[in-house]
Amino acid sequence: MRIFREAAHGARTAAVAVTSYVRRAPGTYLWLAALFVTTVAMHSMSPEFEDEFLRQRSTNIHELSRNPVRVLISSAFWIDGSSWLPYAVLYSVFHAGAERWLGTWRWLAVAALSHVLATLISEGVLAVAIRHGAAPQSAVNTLDVGVSYALAGVVAVLVYRVPTPWRYGYLLAVLAVYGTPLITGRTFTDLGHFTSVLIGLACYPLARKASAPTTGGPGPSPT
Repeated sequence: MRIFREAAHGARTAAVAVTSYVRRAPGTYLWLAALFVTTVAMHSMSPEFEDEFLRQRSTNIHELSRNPVRVLISSAFWIDGSSWLPYAVLYSVFHAGAERWLGTWRWLAVAALSHVLATLISEGVLAVAIRHGAAPQSAVNTLDVGVSYALAGVVAVLVYRVPTPWRYGYLLAVLAVYGTPLITGRTFTDLGHFTSVLIGLACYPLARKASAPTTGGPGPSPT
């Protein structure tokens, strides 16, 4: 019986810890819940309908020229053909850690700036490439939805959360992860991801207003 009591106590303790973690990052988990709903909905669509449905919510040149505000918002609530579970892990590590550190509004500002500015810059570069014949005209309708630009920006701003000397290793790792595809692939999405990293690093004024780093990596502050 003692074993069962200890197991029950451990389960209650874990449940309280998880609940506390989620409650201190409400924006992250509301967004993650919305992504779960849209991912379930997407998997119920036929491939043909899914492609057209997502294309209408894509931040490609065609849709940005018609409904920029609508697609910039709607594109952040769909995952293009991906599983939801990896995003649950990434959101819990990076988005939740950043929101708990920066506070909901500063975290949201970093994510929104990264998502919007990286989208506009990368699509602007693609438009120039199309105009000069370096990309096909059909690229104006490229499918481009997802949350990876916002994630990249938040991953980058967490550089300021990591104490030295580990901060420099974390920064090098972030630059390598997002810079290598830009060098080898040179697609507009690679440019968008690296731009998001630069935007996240440029959000130092927001990070400076948060609590000073203590110990450990980009995870949450001790409770």
